[in-house]
Amino acid sequence: MIRNYLILAAVAALASPAAQAKAYTTSSPGKTIAFAVNPTGEGIVGSLTIEGRRVVDCVPMSITIDGVEYPGKNGIKKVSTSVIDREVVPEVPTIAGRIHERGNETLVRFDGPVDLRIRVYDDGAAYRWESRIDQDEVIVNAEELALAFAEDVQAHYPIPEPRGFYSHQERRFSRIPLSAAPQGQPVSPPLLVELDETRNLLLTDVNVERYPGLWIEGTAGNGIKAVFPPYPAKTQLKGDRNLTVAEPSNFLAKCPGTRSFPWRAFVVADDAGLLTSTLLYTLAEPSRLADTSWIKPGKVSWDWWNFRNITDCGFKAGFNQATYQAFIDFAGSNNLQYVILDEGWSIPGAEHLLDVVPAMDIAGLVEYGAAKNVGVILWMTSSALDQNFDAAFEQFAEWGIKGIKVDFMQRDDQLMMDFCERVAAEAAKHRLLVDFHGGSKPTGLHRTYPNVLTHESVQGLEQNKWSKNATPEMAVLLPFTRMAAGPMDYTPGAMDNYTKETFRAVGRNPGSQGTRCHQLAMYVVYLSPLQMLADTPTKYRKNPECMPFLSAVPCTWDETVVLHAQVGESLAVARRKADTWYIGAMTDWTPRELECRLAFLGQGDYRLSYWQDGPNAATDATDTDIGTSTVNATSKLTLKLAPGGGYAAILEPKK
Repeated sequence: MIRNYLILAAVAALASPAAQAKAYTTSSPGKTIAFAVNPTGEGIVGSLTIEGRRVVDCVPMSITIDGVEYPGKNGIKKVSTSVIDREVVPEVPTIAGRIHERGNETLVRFDGPVDLRIRVYDDGAAYRWESRIDQDEVIVNAEELALAFAEDVQAHYPIPEPRGFYSHQERRFSRIPLSAAPQGQPVSPPLLVELDETRNLLLTDVNVERYPGLWIEGTAGNGIKAVFPPYPAKTQLKGDRNLTVAEPSNFLAKCPGTRSFPWRAFVVADDAGLLTSTLLYTLAEPSRLADTSWIKPGKVSWDWWNFRNITDCGFKAGFNQATYQAFIDFAGSNNLQYVILDEGWSIPGAEHLLDVVPAMDIAGLVEYGAAKNVGVILWMTSSALDQNFDAAFEQFAEWGIKGIKVDFMQRDDQLMMDFCERVAAEAAKHRLLVDFHGGSKPTGLHRTYPNVLTHESVQGLEQNKWSKNATPEMAVLLPFTRMAAGPMDYTPGAMDNYTKETFRAVGRNPGSQGTRCHQLAMYVVYLSPLQMLADTPTKYRKNPECMPFLSAVPCTWDETVVLHAQVGESLAVARRKADTWYIGAMTDWTPRELECRLAFLGQGDYRLSYWQDGPNAATDATDTDIGTSTVNATSKLTLKLAPGGGYAAILEPKK
């Protein structure tokens, strides 16, 4: 829902060659950030300025459609400016329940049929191309964007993968000088650049519809350039889930001639600001759903990570009705809204998506869950869903499930991005939630289709089943990088916790790196309106002291306050739901002591219930201290975090 408070517009017509040589600058409301467009006679270049200091040049900026490069030598016909000042109320709130969007916008209209729209906010800038070509379909041959930084800045650079554009986008990062960014090896953003000791720049894309996702690669000097997955001429299904590009085309997209292209977005913020910026969300297209009242975020009892290791049940756990009834029982008893049936509920093979294994009855599980206020979500591969699209959604409606988890996209070329939008729209028609796994990072679809609650595209907890990649260092970097793009299905909740020295990857009985409280803190720090409890009901029952927190913690939020933020080192955030506050704090393998003031609290006293690293957590990562105290807005907490440690708390007003 959007309420416009004020829209002001001024139009300036430009005709003379002298006027066309002028630079056109759009500044943020606070005048701290500016984006300028400079005509060169052969095209345009852009520049981003922060507090008067030019930090990056966009050289060149162009888009080629049906073989014609725009804007090319076309002069500027007119420039329109407007002020954006409106309240945005997210249908599914994450950072905040209400967003005040304030920015300045410029529309540069060229003599040709392609325009440039620029928006600048106090926390960043963005631009997009807009075309007015009177054709049902055009070919986008290329889009050019190269960023040249004023200095050889440090970057948290995504590590390239050997398969190039074919990727789950579960990125690891390396902190390197931008001049060391690999050339000829494309990686998917977000890219985080440290502009100076206090400011960062995060690059990503928003509103990727009928178009491929943005990728980047290094260039000579202090720069990067945009590259894009080409339009697939031919695809090939390998096995039952890996739909690869067998033959690429020599262009990017097929699309209508009149349209808006994706935003190229630059978030500019200090470390804390990266955690509260709503720029990317407000750039996304508003909800296209007339009714969103049926969309219910929630927590999930999940089966796959823990290998269904229920050992206190009196029957053999596996792909059978009793096992999933046990998951439903656990969810219903602990304020969890859903269970996911991950891989194994249907017969293997894309063509067998709707052939349920004999030991299971989906309709029966749905009925069993409904009696306990627990909904059922089903996992599937993208190939299986695509092959059975209409029949699948009809069957899902007949069964009465509440959502789908779609996995193994592994691409973000136009065809795959079109597929994701088609899934979101069709799911909404059938009142189904969507969780996208094994594919691209969020690009705004979660605003346009609010039933898309979360995306994976992250080095999440599953990595602990086969690698050491899901480290505490990674865990405290992700909120500033991947999570800045949108909801992140990290899947926290491990109850077997290990130190750096004692951790071993175990596929069928996995644990986590870092402390128990490190895991609990993720439920406050990590934003995902569909939030997993990854471990088995048995292990949660063996650790009942954690369940009061896990049962109570929400997965959508009304307000966020950053208490401490150091990119890739540590952070602490407070989030509010109604009149109750929650705190989550995390550190890397370095033990830390953080002081957090509670000035954000309302009037009166609050009951603080906390879960903190115990005195022996450095050697036994499960060691947890639990307690309560009374605090108010003048109180200060001293959080003692063990190596890979964390802190979680609930603050409820005393009646």
